[in-house]
Amino acid sequence: QVQLVESGGGLVQPGGSLRLSCVASASIFRFFDMGWYRQVPGSQRELVAAITSGGSTNYADSVKGRFTISRDNAKNTVVYLQMSSLKPEDTAVYYCAAGRISGASMTPGYWGQGTQVTVSS
Repeated sequence: QVQLVESGGGLVQPGGSLRLSCVASASIFRFFDMGWYRQVPGSQRELVAAITSGGSTNYADSVKGRFTISRDNAKNTVVYLQMSSLKPEDTAVYYCAAGRISGASMTPGYWGQGTQVTVSS
């Protein structure tokens, strides 16, 4: 059974940090690329960061230098999104996804349930 379960969202002040975690079933983690998307009401879901099964990463321009995606290969099932220097415009529901990366884009096949991140003073 495919499962992606996010955690780590919450309320943070501008300039603060949060780390999101996504626990994936082992079969997913082993064979798929992983990514983090975000969505605000009324907008399309956008790719924020992605990491291949081999560890190559790419980021949306809006988060470069502030967000870091990583895979915990020791645990073999966890993908993280470390978010720093957060801005109010980072407020969104963040979704973990598994799929295929091609260049700077990703075709997601599986989704998590999402976790809310709110950046506000």
